[in-house]
Amino acid sequence: MSSDELKRGSEIEKILDQSEKIILSVMYVCQIDGKALSQTIMKKCMLSEDMINSKIDELVKNQFVNEDRCTLTEIGRKSLRVVLAGGVFDIIHPGHIHTLNAAKALGDVLVVVVATDNTAVKMKKRNPIHSQEQRQELVNSLSMVDLCLIGQEEDIFKTVNLVRPEIIALGYDQVHQEKFITEGCKKIKLDATVARLQSPIPESSSSKIEKEYGESIHGI
Repeated sequence: MSSDELKRGSEIEKILDQSEKIILSVMYVCQIDGKALSQTIMKKCMLSEDMINSKIDELVKNQFVNEDRCTLTEIGRKSLRVVLAGGVFDIIHPGHIHTLNAAKALGDVLVVVVATDNTAVKMKKRNPIHSQEQRQELVNSLSMVDLCLIGQEEDIFKTVNLVRPEIIALGYDQVHQEKFITEGCKKIKLDATVARLQSPIPESSSSKIEKEYGESIHGI
């Protein structure tokens, strides 16, 4: 990151308060998933409608939000640090929670991609317990996750290009190589940092939990 970008980032932090950051984050997410903006902002910000409108007025004035009051300008988008993480997430366990909290701590917005059922079978060598839609709903319900998407089977970088993250977070046990991710980002002209996250509970895994549960059931 250049000195000019660092300076601009520092200036942005001084201008924006926490509620304005949340509003910008919600606008970014709603641009991707098409959800109703006003209802989502009300839930996230816990502010009155008048206060939210006043905040948006200020964001428009400072050129973070377009005149339509629902989409980000280039300055607004650059004010956010978006983190992208992915996985199967068939059985949510403490390792997942720690990893996703660590990913969210790297930026302002956390977008999570769950693997399709077909990809899950290839990765885990078994059918997932939950469908891709169920896994998406489960991950979307986690407080640290701003948006959960179902991945693209043929090309993972289609989703990366849609999200355009500043940081791509990899779990401690994910097979993706940093070089593969970096080279793929270059092809879509995305300058993203790849971060490898560590889990304090490496023995936790969905496969192990499923195996132990199955053994306990058979032992009854």
